[in-house]
Amino acid sequence: MSALFAALVGLALAFAPNFAGAQVLPTFGPGAFGPNLPSQPDRSLGTLYMSAILGANETQPVRGGLQWRVFEERAQPDGTHKIVAQSDDAAPRFSLPSGAYIVHAAFGLAGAAKRVVLDARPVTERITLNAGALKIATMLGDQAIPPQKISIAIYVPAPGNSEAKLVVDKGKPGEQICLPEGQYHIVSTLYDLGNSTTSGSASATNSIVTTDLRVQAGKSTQATLKHRAATMTLKLVNQPGGEALANTSFSVLTPGGDVIRELIGAFPALVLAEGEYVAIARHEGKTYQTQFKVQSTLDRDVEVIAK
Repeated sequence: MSALFAALVGLALAFAPNFAGAQVLPTFGPGAFGPNLPSQPDRSLGTLYMSAILGANETQPVRGGLQWRVFEERAQPDGTHKIVAQSDDAAPRFSLPSGAYIVHAAFGLAGAAKRVVLDARPVTERITLNAGALKIATMLGDQAIPPQKISIAIYVPAPGNSEAKLVVDKGKPGEQICLPEGQYHIVSTLYDLGNSTTSGSASATNSIVTTDLRVQAGKSTQATLKHRAATMTLKLVNQPGGEALANTSFSVLTPGGDVIRELIGAFPALVLAEGEYVAIARHEGKTYQTQFKVQSTLDRDVEVIAK
């Protein structure tokens, strides 16, 4: 028996695998079939609902014109904050990993930011914009002026300087402009489209109307600016009612000698603010002039007699 047992033991050892120096792997776990990497933290998604109102006393949310941006609260190595979502919806819905964020809402020139913290539960937040709306109408006589004939500039005034800071350039009548609460200086300039077909652009006239007003948070401010101007057609004639002479150049000046416009042609037209003017015509080396008066909405011919 002892000889038989010894033979069986020897046979088993002969066919046994050599485990010397072998690496023992875990039966289960992330390292069983690859590198043992650190596991990522589990960040569940949260849902954020946002809306905005104009002024603390307002209850109705802003219905349009908003620009939303969501930033990570944690700053990047360079000090900036990574933007993770944006929307132009009036009441956007954001799905984001749980954590802290900075939400910024912009409405025209007004803006505000709010810190929000998300977890697995839906979060609803509202931002209050300390702003109001401004809407400007422009009239010539009893008629509204077409938007393409008006350019509106809005300034933030400073002591001694009503046009200290330009905040809106080339605004149009009828537009609803959102502005932070405060005092503003409005400048409306009437444009002459008479030569736009040849020059490619309209010309600013000397009809300029200004006003100062205050925009209140949560309220819509409306203002009507009335221009007083008319279209004058210049002619150089040999006698009153005569035919206009071609190849004539004209200069229109104020009584004080300031040049308003210079034009060339047989009967060029221009828009002028109400007031008194001097027209100078040059033809074949000779110069002629006349004084004339502009009355609002009364379009007419201005004849310069060549004598």
